[in-house]
Amino acid sequence: MINNFEEYLTLENIFLFSNWGVVPFWLLLLFSPNGVVTRFLVHSIIIPLILASAYVFTAYQIYLNDNFFDGFGLYLGIENLYAIFSDENFLLIFWLHFLSISLFVGSWIARDSARYSIPKFFTAISLISTYFTGPLGIFIYWSIRIFFAKKISLNE
Repeated sequence: MINNFEEYLTLENIFLFSNWGVVPFWLLLLFSPNGVVTRFLVHSIIIPLILASAYVFTAYQIYLNDNFFDGFGLYLGIENLYAIFSDENFLLIFWLHFLSISLFVGSWIARDSARYSIPKFFTAISLISTYFTGPLGIFIYWSIRIFFAKKISLNE
């Protein structure tokens, strides 16, 4: 049974499940940011643990292929970054990293916007922007937050 499960855990399947698997949680953040289900699934450690398990499994696959230390070359130049991204294992690791961080930030935006009573329309714009563009969505939210919080805060 374990062998069948391992055969099912291909890079393509991990990518598809993680990529499409986060969409319901983003929808929960959009339509029910403070609901019980959202608090249990999205604002907790459950989803990061699931994504972390995929991350660890992919890192283990990199280790088995004897190219684990190739990833450190990304700091040496953009050519090395390109070379690392040509490896599907490393590409998936970075994609899982992006999905985890952006969902974490989206969860923070939903909680923080409730704290400052930011209208759902503006929160939704920020969440959608964060889902698709990451840092640009954070900047959009921070710009909106300044107006509703009536202060500029560069740290929290």
